[in-house]
Amino acid sequence: MPEVLYIDGSGLRLGRAASKIAKHLMAGNKVVVVNVDKVAVSGDRDSVMSKYERWMSIRTLKNPEEVGMKQHRSPDRLFHSAVKNMLPKTPSGKDALKRLKVFIGTPGELNKAQFQTIEEAHVKNLRGPYMELGEVSKSLGWSVQ
Repeated sequence: MPEVLYIDGSGLRLGRAASKIAKHLMAGNKVVVVNVDKVAVSGDRDSVMSKYERWMSIRTLKNPEEVGMKQHRSPDRLFHSAVKNMLPKTPSGKDALKRLKVFIGTPGELNKAQFQTIEEAHVKNLRGPYMELGEVSKSLGWSVQ
C-alpha cells in the first residue's frame, strides 16, 4: 500500500524540493504538497524574472499571432511542471506524476493532516537572494481567483 506524504511547501527551494518529491513518487508514494505559492526560487529578482519570461514567451510556429498563452502561470502549475521535469519521460514517470497533488494554500480537508518538511531543501540553507513562487506568478500575469 503506498504511503501518503503531506508536505508543506513554505520556505522550500523549488528545484531541491522537486527532486526529492520526484524520488518519493518514483518509489510509489503519493505526495500532497500545500502552500506552493510560498516555495522559494533562488536568485535575484531580475535574473529569475528574465528566465521565466523567456520560458513563457515560447509559442507555437503554426500561427503565433493568434495563439494564446502556452505556459501556465499559476504557482501550482509551475511547481507541477518542475516536478514533472525531474521525473523520467517513461510510462513509469507518467504514472508517478499521477500520484502528485499540488495546492495553493491549505485546503479545508487537509487541515488535520500531519505535514512534513524537507530539511535539505529549506531556504535557511540558502545564502543568496530568493523570491517566492507566488510573487513570480503574479509578475507573469497570473490573477488570483
